[in-house]
Amino acid sequence: MRDKHKLAIHGGQPVRERYLPYGRQWIDEDDVQAVVDVLRGDYLTTGPELARFEQSIASYVGAKYAVAFANGTAALHAACYAAGISPGDEVITTAITFAATANCILYQGGIPVFADIEPRTCNVDPQSISDLITEKTKAIIPVDYTGQPVDLDAIRKIAADYNLVVIEDAAHALGATYKGQKIGSLSDMTMFSFHPVKQITTGEGGVITTNSTDYYEKLLQFRTHGITRDPTKLSLPGGPWYYEMQFLGLNYRLTDMQAALGTSQLQKIDRFIRRRQTYAGIYNAAFQPLRQLRLPYQSQDGVSSWHLYIIRLNLDQLTVGRREIFEALQQENIGVNVHYLPVYWHPYYQKLGYKKGLCPNAETLYEEMITLPLYAAMTERDVQDVITGVKKVVAHFAR
Repeated sequence: MRDKHKLAIHGGQPVRERYLPYGRQWIDEDDVQAVVDVLRGDYLTTGPELARFEQSIASYVGAKYAVAFANGTAALHAACYAAGISPGDEVITTAITFAATANCILYQGGIPVFADIEPRTCNVDPQSISDLITEKTKAIIPVDYTGQPVDLDAIRKIAADYNLVVIEDAAHALGATYKGQKIGSLSDMTMFSFHPVKQITTGEGGVITTNSTDYYEKLLQFRTHGITRDPTKLSLPGGPWYYEMQFLGLNYRLTDMQAALGTSQLQKIDRFIRRRQTYAGIYNAAFQPLRQLRLPYQSQDGVSSWHLYIIRLNLDQLTVGRREIFEALQQENIGVNVHYLPVYWHPYYQKLGYKKGLCPNAETLYEEMITLPLYAAMTERDVQDVITGVKKVVAHFAR
């Protein structure tokens, strides 16, 4: 049946000749030259470019400190360590996120507790967080889903009331603002990701921003095996060569090559985000008349940096389910995706004892959503191709 649907839609010709991915990096000659300059220099890793990149990120978001890591997952793991997450501690997070958000809790022996989402914003619901707090709760990891900031005022109030640490997963949200302030300076610790589909890239990479000197020092030491050379922290006197491993850290360092790329990319971030915002606006205007779709809701408290553009299908207005729509769009060479499977649906989490049904709003969202291509390197022709493909498929399957 699906093959017949595809043939009927296409008429033998897809909307695009070439496949359009849902996201990709935008690298120019300035970026290439920045990396080449490092390759011709004295340091390839943990050198001056790393410090420069960290300072640039901290300045951009308005935080006192930034500590870069090999990837966003490593950064989240380090944040959980710095927050003191230990075996048996509960950490509340959202069900709709990449698995790394919850995995970092497990790495420290903690217990992920999944809160439901707000149906409109698709961000974690503060009331659901509040309902799940127990005497074992140690921290909250909210996610700025798709680039839209969470309700930070409500979450920070909960954290203050119960003496909890807030580790904001802003992997999607570099450049976003909440009530006029940049995301990255408002929570105890904030993580940004620099994967190629994000607002800027270092290839792989992540960072934690914080205003806490204590967290900053723990993060630095954790990413380098738990080793320090700081004379004020050494347990024994030693020569200028002397260093100590004081706890079990990991090798989570970012290279100078990656840092140089990140610094170059950061100089263009405002332009990148403006293009994402413009394209999201074009999508909104084009899709608003379609009763088969629900478009992304944007809270008045925040300005999204638009990592993802997600449509929700009104399935009662369609003759088929999400899978048929998804596959038909792929046949049009539109690189759709789905973000994300509820974390506790993954087989590993099922084996840990989590059951389906924990977060009804999140599960409903998962069954209805499709991610459309959105990234700065797209052209307006690419955007119009996506619009044409979506309208074509929706019209074919409309009730």
